Amino acid sequence: MNFKQLGLIDPILKALAEQEYTAPTPIQQGAIPPALTGQDVLGCAQTGTGKTCAFSTPILQRLSKKIPNPRVIRALILTPTRELALQIQESIVAYGKHLPLRSAVIFGGVGQQPQVDKIKKGLDILVATPGRLLDLHGQGLVDLSHIEIFVLDEADRMLDMGFIHDVRRVLKVLPQKKQTLFFSATMPPEVMELVNALLHNYARVEVDPVSSPVEVIGQKLFYVDKNNKTKLLCHLIQTWNITSALVFCRTKHGANRIAKDLNAQGIPAAAIHGNKSQTARVQALNDFKAGKVQVLVATDIAARGIDIDELSWVFNYNLPDVPETYVHRIGRTGRAGHSGTAVSFCQFDEKSDLKAIEKLLGRPIPVVEDHPFPMVNLEAPKRDKNGRIISAEDAEARQAARDRRRQRQEEAQAQKAEKAAKAEQPPKPEKPAKADKPKQEKPRKEKPRREKAPQPAPAPIPEEPHHHKRGVRQGKLSDTLPQQPAMPETDFYKPNPLDSDVIMDATARLLAPRRPVQPPRSERPQRERKGRKEQPAKQEKPRKEQPKQEKPKKEPQPPKAQEGKGGKKHKGEKPSILPPSLSGKRRRSRGNDRPRPIEAAPRSNRQKDSTEHRSLMRPYYLHDED
Repeated sequence: MNFKQLGLIDPILKALAEQEYTAPTPIQQGAIPPALTGQDVLGCAQTGTGKTCAFSTPILQRLSKKIPNPRVIRALILTPTRELALQIQESIVAYGKHLPLRSAVIFGGVGQQPQVDKIKKGLDILVATPGRLLDLHGQGLVDLSHIEIFVLDEADRMLDMGFIHDVRRVLKVLPQKKQTLFFSATMPPEVMELVNALLHNYARVEVDPVSSPVEVIGQKLFYVDKNNKTKLLCHLIQTWNITSALVFCRTKHGANRIAKDLNAQGIPAAAIHGNKSQTARVQALNDFKAGKVQVLVATDIAARGIDIDELSWVFNYNLPDVPETYVHRIGRTGRAGHSGTAVSFCQFDEKSDLKAIEKLLGRPIPVVEDHPFPMVNLEAPKRDKNGRIISAEDAEARQAARDRRRQRQEEAQAQKAEKAAKAEQPPKPEKPAKADKPKQEKPRKEKPRREKAPQPAPAPIPEEPHHHKRGVRQGKLSDTLPQQPAMPETDFYKPNPLDSDVIMDATARLLAPRRPVQPPRSERPQRERKGRKEQPAKQEKPRKEQPKQEKPKKEPQPPKAQEGKGGKKHKGEKPSILPPSLSGKRRRSRGNDRPRPIEAAPRSNRQKDSTEHRSLMRPYYLHDED
């Protein structure tokens, strides 16, 4: 059977041919046809059997039939680890090379902004880990309401890593009507409960018996003491000329220690575990794939998701507690029909774990007895209060963690002590030095100022008669104006620009000296009263002013409009004795009082000057002539 007989379209067939895929694997033959029809699929197969292609190709073919505008996320693939998410994304890009579909991968451990930018541009397929997906969905950055196909890969691994609760939270935000593709290497009861709640009328595809290793993988077992495991590992790598090997250990501390010891023996090695940043993990994995690193030491977090072409050797430095994990570890080799070898080290207190693994496999693992580091320590393992075996690796890891914690605390205390010492002993000699610098610089800056200050005084300008000075000239303003005594603070003056024979412009009139205000008519000499007999309405002033005060809303006509009628005077009005700054302007109180009417300034019968205009400066040069 070939891929064309499975019902795949030509663009996908072309991409598979470019990847040198010739014939489908059993899981692909059983899962692709029902997935293309939209039916739910439960796939049970070991790692390395082609599960990624089994669910990726149906997704690409179904979504390529119709592409909405704008693009929305229509397919979600949920994986337990970052490495597996990256691997699935690379496979989707390769299989959909000739299709106009977009995909992206999101996972934790790195900044979210680049991932958010890809989502905002529009996606069809999203590959994600549970933690980052729920985080972005909680922020409102991921819309899962348009999901048509949901894939849950490595479901049993989700359960082992404690992600089963996150998976249930993701399922609550997905649409009820969707196609579900469920893949798992093992089927524990908890996974079967999730299957029964999630899948409806599904097609079950089971290729191999549960937890059975791939037949092409050769297995070997070495009994060795804990202290000699690293020596035996170096001996086997050098003796068998191993160019690339994947070593699994129990703890993160153990991974770092093994990689350090291998590098000390001249074997390039790198560690990959959960405490490493995502950038460091990706870099170590890429170096291992490129051949720059000969040995990659990993914890169980990397037991799945590492897909390395033609990886031939896998070492179990420590046997896993869970028997199924052993199958996942050795499944990193012997992929896609290639041969591989799995080597396991067993110390005396790990024999119970070995029995559980052999029981799961249904057969014993072949033991290699001829090696330079045979097991000598046959002491009974130490047990805790509950009777459980105390693992030496775990105890060492806990002690190393305590040491690191204590070291960090000591470093933090040392830093605090240094800061406190600096705060208590400020640099006293530096402060006066800093203060002296500006003091020494100040006289230097002031010297040129002092030199500029003593300038020769200008030659005195000879005084000239006032009528010979015209326009503006250099010198003080008082040189161009007639000298008059200062105005008393209690007296008010009005301009008298015509006292002199000199004809001045408007500016000179404004600056001209002011004449004293004339006394009231009642206090004037008798000769002035006789000259003003033609004004009989002088005593009626209060009567005429009262209606004006009672009607503040009526404003008097502007002075210029009244002058057009021959310049007649208002009867009974006295010349204003207010200062010019207040006599020609409206005055407003600080409260809510309305503006009072302004009394029209008295005008003379003289001919209007060309400089007269309606402005607030007018009272300065208009007055009565008696």
